[in-house]
Amino acid sequence: MSWNEFIDSMYTARGQMINQVVAVLLMVFFVTALTISVGIPVMVIVATSALIGLFCWRATNLRQPITPVTTAVLFLCTTAMLHTHMYEEHVSLFGPAMTRVFNVALPDERFLTVFVFILPVIYFLTAAGLLLRIPLAGFVAWFIFIGPGTAEFTHFIFPLIEPAIDPTGTTTISAIVNGVQVDGMRNHYYWTTGEYYFPGMYTAVLPMIPGICSIWWLFRNRKAKLA
Repeated sequence: MSWNEFIDSMYTARGQMINQVVAVLLMVFFVTALTISVGIPVMVIVATSALIGLFCWRATNLRQPITPVTTAVLFLCTTAMLHTHMYEEHVSLFGPAMTRVFNVALPDERFLTVFVFILPVIYFLTAAGLLLRIPLAGFVAWFIFIGPGTAEFTHFIFPLIEPAIDPTGTTTISAIVNGVQVDGMRNHYYWTTGEYYFPGMYTAVLPMIPGICSIWWLFRNRKAKLA
């Protein structure tokens, strides 16, 4: 069997079913891992994005690849803007801020390990998969388009949520949360500080621009046939 024949077999009815089963198993694995490593609130955002992405994938490039080069370029643009955004999150200590709001163990070191070093490996492989017309890569791309591509607006909501840890304090604190030492937990609660900001807010819109454009483009071209 040639490579093209193998790829074509992934878009048969049987191939589509296998890909969907693998996608669901991956969702369960990563949701479980995120729940253990960073807590339920972050997991809920990620799981919701993955679930919506699954249905969008089924409606678009699960059945056939959609202009692989363009899809890969849109995906890489979104992840590039996501990394720019995560630099602000790192500098302003997004992880410890989330810890203070939701009482989850997310020190900056864990944030860097999971979101800056581990997940980008998956992004690079996804870009290659899109170019090679591998269906499962489309699912991962959709997760990014829906997650960082649209869900970053939550940064504008976080300053309005009362922190689970010392909501009235104005000093930056350190504490052991769920057995993990978390330093640099600044209070970003608007009603306490009077400052409407949360780490990552200034650049949150950056991944949303290519992400939303990608969603529009994929749905617009979902019936297009490869030449």
